[in-house]
Amino acid sequence: MTTDRRLSIVTVTAHRPHAPEYHAYSTMLMRRAVAVSQAAGWTVEVVAAEDATVADTLARTDGADAVVVLGGEDIAPEHYGAARGYRAEGRHAERADEAQILLARRSVERGTPLLGICRGHQIINVALGGTLVQDLGEGSSHRRDGEPIERVMSTHDVELTAGTLLAGALIDRLGRVVSTQSAHHQAVARLGSGLAVAAVAHDGLVEAIAHREAPVLGVQWHPEDPGAVRGQFGALLAAVTEPALAVAA
Repeated sequence: MTTDRRLSIVTVTAHRPHAPEYHAYSTMLMRRAVAVSQAAGWTVEVVAAEDATVADTLARTDGADAVVVLGGEDIAPEHYGAARGYRAEGRHAERADEAQILLARRSVERGTPLLGICRGHQIINVALGGTLVQDLGEGSSHRRDGEPIERVMSTHDVELTAGTLLAGALIDRLGRVVSTQSAHHQAVARLGSGLAVAAVAHDGLVEAIAHREAPVLGVQWHPEDPGAVRGQFGALLAAVTEPALAVAA
């Protein structure tokens, strides 16, 4: 299928020698996102933000018709006014943080469709002045701690919440209750400027956010995971990129 629609899929890094099993799983998720996007007619470029300068990441994604920011490392807490030293804190990727935060802000300003997944969902919130719950604690139902990486995903339902054009589009495409695959130990706390809650979990955690004016959506779960409901990633991408949601730059 030929197309002139350009999609930038932005990851944290293409290299994690310190965490080979995690990196292999993350790479598999990225490749699945690429494959689904290409099957939907997108010309895809993958950009690893930690492996380039901030300026290069912004330049390579400039002019894309839509952007997807995938999962990865925790955002450095300085970006949302918190401190380091929290439970389960791992390595940070500060260059990727900066580039992806600026990319999210640019997407809102220009009206470029943006889908954030897991870390990408949190990037959107932090970029617009929101904060994060730094750790959900042991025994959280949102991640299977202590399991091999291929079993870390937790399956649970989220309830979609109407109130924005994007949220309405999601309900139309996915229904009111959605089965999800998640593996996170952080979550959205205070919402960033212009954002609304688009889905919540059974315990009240924010599972999706949607911008009130721009075609910008974040989901805390992994629709690109092999265990996800078939077609879920494509439905989310379509929800932010359909022409009715375009916002003039």
